[in-house]
Amino acid sequence: MLVSLNVKNLALIEQAEVDLTEGLNILSGETGAGKSIIIGSVTLALGAKADADLIRSGADAASIELIFQTADAQVQAKMEELDLPWEADGTIVIARKIQPNRSVFKVNGETVTARIVRQLSELLLDIHGQHDHQSLLKPEKHREILDAYAGDEMAQTAVLIKETYRKLQELTEELSAGSLDEAGRLREMELLQYEIDEIEQAAVKEGEDEALESDYQKMVNSRRIMEAIGIAQQLTEGDVAIGSMIDRALRELRGVMQYDPAIEELEHQLEDIDSLIGDFGHGCNAFASQMEFDDETFRETEDRLNTLNHLKSKYGGSLSAVLSYQEEKTKELEKLTDYETYRADLEKEAAKVREELVTACRKASALRTGAAKDLSAKLKAALVDLNFLHVEFEIAVTPEEEKITSHGFDHVEFMISTNPGEALRPLIQVASGGELSRIMLALKTVLADRDAIETLIFDEIDTGISGQTAWKVSEKLGTLSRAHQVICITHLPQIAAMADTHFFIEKRIEQASTRTSIDLIEGDARIREIARMVGGDEISSAAMENAKELIASAQKHKMC
Repeated sequence: MLVSLNVKNLALIEQAEVDLTEGLNILSGETGAGKSIIIGSVTLALGAKADADLIRSGADAASIELIFQTADAQVQAKMEELDLPWEADGTIVIARKIQPNRSVFKVNGETVTARIVRQLSELLLDIHGQHDHQSLLKPEKHREILDAYAGDEMAQTAVLIKETYRKLQELTEELSAGSLDEAGRLREMELLQYEIDEIEQAAVKEGEDEALESDYQKMVNSRRIMEAIGIAQQLTEGDVAIGSMIDRALRELRGVMQYDPAIEELEHQLEDIDSLIGDFGHGCNAFASQMEFDDETFRETEDRLNTLNHLKSKYGGSLSAVLSYQEEKTKELEKLTDYETYRADLEKEAAKVREELVTACRKASALRTGAAKDLSAKLKAALVDLNFLHVEFEIAVTPEEEKITSHGFDHVEFMISTNPGEALRPLIQVASGGELSRIMLALKTVLADRDAIETLIFDEIDTGISGQTAWKVSEKLGTLSRAHQVICITHLPQIAAMADTHFFIEKRIEQASTRTSIDLIEGDARIREIARMVGGDEISSAAMENAKELIASAQKHKMC
């Protein structure tokens, strides 16, 4: 779960530290106090786009730190996959520093990219913002929700469909690209044969160019090499060379060895040096003899290098690439030589893959249809709990085999009727903003049992609701928080009363500067905040009593 949130110099927040708990964490405050900045800081820490204007006026940078604690094996596996340090107690610290020209992300002290942070965050929390319920108006979102509910078999089938669809697309493109008339086929064959012949006639051998280039450089620089060898020999051989000096030194040592046995060791060392110089001279002679070549050999080497370099520049930059090109073009020529057979084989393969795709799509359709019945029933029950008194709900799965995509051939759409006697209609034609919020909450509740994500964040889930409906939403959030950590921004006293932990967000003007603060409230302070939410700025005794009753009712619900 999300244990702690630390924000510094972000927008109106100079410094804020929030220690969150299990269960339902409520954030409340007056409109404009900066509640959404708190949730926005979480999304920024997890990779959302950041503008330099978010840095508090007068500060050089803004920073956000999220501290999670989890024992989820899937999260640990993801950390290991991303090569990130894993703490024994399951602590994960995600930090972001926002500077005018760049941002720096870190996970447990390791600098990472925003993409890595987003990958990790998908397993740590789920954020439902004020605009997210609008995604329910898109049928493709309905299919995603249904597929997620259908489980592992559906996930495996979806992968198979995507891979098979891609393979069919490739075969279809190959068939389309390979459509040639007889004249075009002959022209293509002629060009391929020319290129293949050019490479074959050159009798290319991989690595040959490197050996030839070495020989060529020796030949081009042979005069300079021989001059250097000659000078080296002159300095080591002859009457005035080092070799003669060593001979003289040996004679001198041997003349006095009889007086001191220790001189014998020096004499042996000098003999070794003399022997090495002799070997060096033989080596120079041998090298010089190998450097002998004629003009014809030089021209042959130069011509061969020119041929190989021409092929490399034309067919791929290296002899290995040239040989690969030859192999590829030989296969293409074989196809065109027996073009009808090639086309027939390709069409046969495409038909086989299409059959496999249709089979996988039919399996997916059956899985979706079965899951749709179960999910529809659960969603209807959850909607009734959220004060949809006369609701009918159905997930329509309509197979359209002539419209296969990478997701299958099903059209999936949520259908709803909120009044008795009305026919089911697509969600987009019926639901209001407040109803969409409740439908999304119902989905989150139903899917929660299958969702391993520990933390759920709701930014003003109460949009467009009030009265008894608000209390139903409060009860549903309370139920959801039994299995998940829930963090919720709200304006409604009914929802705030259900809190396990309540934070108050306030905007203050201090020393001609505006600051947003966030404080944990308990006891009388919490009662006064809920009373404010009930009755406005004027907190009456009736509002205080109402707040106490709401808290008592919430406690009673939690005991159930």
